Amino acid sequence: MIRCIDITKDYAIHRGRRRVLDHVSFDLERGQKLGVLGRNGAGKSTLIRIIGGVEMPTAGEIQRNMTTSWPLAFGGAFQGSLSGIDNLRFICRIYDLDYLETRAFVDDFAELGRQLGEPVKTYSSGMRARLAFALTIAIEFECYLIDEVIMVGDSRFTRRCKEELFEKRADRSIILVSHDMNFISEVCDSAAVISNSHFHVCDTVPEAIAFHERN
Repeated sequence: MIRCIDITKDYAIHRGRRRVLDHVSFDLERGQKLGVLGRNGAGKSTLIRIIGGVEMPTAGEIQRNMTTSWPLAFGGAFQGSLSGIDNLRFICRIYDLDYLETRAFVDDFAELGRQLGEPVKTYSSGMRARLAFALTIAIEFECYLIDEVIMVGDSRFTRRCKEELFEKRADRSIILVSHDMNFISEVCDSAAVISNSHFHVCDTVPEAIAFHERN
């Protein structure tokens, strides 16, 4: 289980502070697929960065009893002056992965070709997302944090993303941030909406979509 307890996040602005998340509390069970809806700037990506440990909350606590991925498509963990291959080697050392096996998987999945040997700072956002996705999938996490921006590239890559996450890893927990209500309806068994800094857990996915459309 992942338990969010009174998560609050404030950002300093020109005149004072802006509250993005206000006392967000919910539990994510093993195997649960939670879709998170909200307008642009509502705090969806901020929430999954906090859950993934990339960003700290202003107040509140995250309790994790599952191994949790970094937010997919988050490229901030890459060392930009190093090549994709060097970043891959570092991840392999951290997570005790076989380098040759992981390299073969990333080569096949990310389809970066010779650019995998180039510095990550020269990559486009789509290339960084492909590399981040491939490296994340190479590690068998119990919970995956997904931002819809991972669905980049051609239809083949998108299809492979869905196959890896929602078919081969159907037993894993997922938190999916998306504007695509059809996609959330297709792959999630529960949903919530972030509106006016508050986190509204709904009984069903259709109820969450209706709430989102009203707000």
